[in-house]
Amino acid sequence: MSRHGLQVGVFCGKRRVGQVRKYKWIKGGWRRDRAEGAGADEDSATMATAPYNYSYIFKYIIIGDMGVGKSCLLHQFTEKKFMADCPHTIGVEFGTRIIEVSGQKIKLQIWDTAGQERFRAVTRSYYRGAAGALMVYDITRRSTYNHLSSWLTDARNLTNPNTVIILIGNKADLEAQRDVTYEEAKQFAEENGLLFLEASAKTGENVEDAFLEAAKKIYQNIQDGSLDLNAAESGVQHKPSAPQGGRLTSEPQPQREGCGC
Repeated sequence: MSRHGLQVGVFCGKRRVGQVRKYKWIKGGWRRDRAEGAGADEDSATMATAPYNYSYIFKYIIIGDMGVGKSCLLHQFTEKKFMADCPHTIGVEFGTRIIEVSGQKIKLQIWDTAGQERFRAVTRSYYRGAAGALMVYDITRRSTYNHLSSWLTDARNLTNPNTVIILIGNKADLEAQRDVTYEEAKQFAEENGLLFLEASAKTGENVEDAFLEAAKKIYQNIQDGSLDLNAAESGVQHKPSAPQGGRLTSEPQPQREGCGC
């Protein structure tokens, strides 16, 4: 990847599976990489005419140390596949999938953030307006568990008070190498008001539940009135705006922060 480009998305759901979008910072703004060719234009035309088949959009972020399997969890959830050789995320990546909660179709827009400290200034900007946060650690690496307090502090400070945070202990398939007990992680979650489960991006165990449980809680907050859908920071859109000029207004665009890599 060019040092001038930032990969920001692997699109799934109704879009072509596995599509990667790249953007470059050109003349003071993000521009689509022309190397993508006509395929991107064809995709935009399709999206402009396709009917919306969901009632809500929920924005998610995935946070945690480098190497805990954040991208692998996203890939397993959106494509039902395990990436054995999963590269470290540069900046942010993006995926979508439509799910169903209580009879309502909900589109999840999921931002997978880089875990390296050098990208924190960039990735922190994506916390804003998140309805849900998946905070991931590796059950075989205690250091990733020890850093959870720092990740949680960022999540609490940079998201809204009603953001649903779920703690995920990834790599549950590596029981023989376990370095963090289920009990201590569960206690940490309870003390901090978090949802919690262990999962395996490799086998798919509990991956679906991780994303769905957060969505169920967010939807519950909508139903009981504790989430104000008129507030931009809620991370929830109730039915996306109609397409204008051949583009979906609900599709996230790259933020104007540069990548210092």
